Amino acid sequence: MKPGWIGLTLTVVIGAVSAAAWGRNAALTALLFGAIATGIQVFASRLMANQTGKTLHDFMGRWAIGTALRFGGAILLMVVALLNPMLFPPLAAGLGFLGVLIPLLFLEVRTLR
Repeated sequence: MKPGWIGLTLTVVIGAVSAAAWGRNAALTALLFGAIATGIQVFASRLMANQTGKTLHDFMGRWAIGTALRFGGAILLMVVALLNPMLFPPLAAGLGFLGVLIPLLFLEVRTLR
C-alpha cells in the first residue's frame, strides 16, 4: 500500500477513537493533524524516492528537508495547542499527528532499504 492511503486510514481510525473518547471537537482536531502528518510524510517520502546511485550530499539534503517538515509539524501542533487548547485539544492533536506520523516513518524506513 502507498503511504498516503495508509496515512488516511490511520487518520480515520484515530479520528473515530478520539470521537468515542473525547467528542466531536477532539475528533476534528485528530483528523486535521492526522491529515497534516499524512501530507508531510507523503511529501518527505517522495523527496527520498529514487535516491539509489545519488551522492550522499543529495541524500542528506533531502533527508534534512523531510526532517525539518516533520519538526515544523510538531511545532505547529505545540503552537495551536498552546494558543487555543479549547479549540485544539492537545491530547487529540498529538494523537492525530504522532499516531499517523510514527507508523508512516517505520514504513518509510522499510521502503528505503
